[in-house]
Amino acid sequence: RVHPNLPGMTIPAEMKFTKSVEEVCTDKEILLFAVPSVFVRSTAAKARPYVADGQIIVDVAKGIEPDTLYTMTEILADELGPGGPKNIRLVALSGPTHAEEVAIDLPTTIVSASKDAEAAAFVQEVFTNNVMRVYTNDDIKGVELSGAMKNVIALGVGISTGLGYGDNARAALITRGIAEIARLGVAMGCNVHTFAGLAGIGDLIVTATSMHSRNNRAGILIGKGATAQEAMKEVGATVEGYYATEAGYHLA
Repeated sequence: RVHPNLPGMTIPAEMKFTKSVEEVCTDKEILLFAVPSVFVRSTAAKARPYVADGQIIVDVAKGIEPDTLYTMTEILADELGPGGPKNIRLVALSGPTHAEEVAIDLPTTIVSASKDAEAAAFVQEVFTNNVMRVYTNDDIKGVELSGAMKNVIALGVGISTGLGYGDNARAALITRGIAEIARLGVAMGCNVHTFAGLAGIGDLIVTATSMHSRNNRAGILIGKGATAQEAMKEVGATVEGYYATEAGYHLA
């Protein structure tokens, strides 16, 4: 009950482990997808036969699918769509939430985003406690786009840091980065205010400045001369910005 990447936290006894996707999906108020973005589609395909009609599904992965340019909840809608469960209710949970801090109950805020206001409010209620404050937002596309694209900027900030370019360049990349993400988002029909909020600039700040950030750390290694593959191997976890860069380029 100890995760190698989360020192200082013991997984609570109430948490049950299973390898059965059917067991996971049966009679649950919420299904939480917490797999790397590249595995969201294949995981949804496995779950599809067992997902109930009207199920609330919460995604916490951040990314854009390279082939389709879909966000994570769009992948879920696509994979669980025609012929699958009816009326599934999709929510994206996103914000400045490094697991290393959430796991040891440090104060954290997050956004529950959905076009379904009732589902967003239910998820808000479930995840709110004395160390986690949850806000709601109906701009799910803006929230998901922010979550994916901020990893690209954070990778760039890390590269700048690795090159020794200092705090002025870091501040410039963060602020011009969110401006660029916002322009892309508005062109895609998102609400410009989303990008000034927790899921936008909030998540970008923490990802581009914290050593908990895999994207920032990988970027620093690249800036110091490592290849992308070497950097990802050394970081030892999914560097989402690497996968999101190409998708962001095509979206733009």
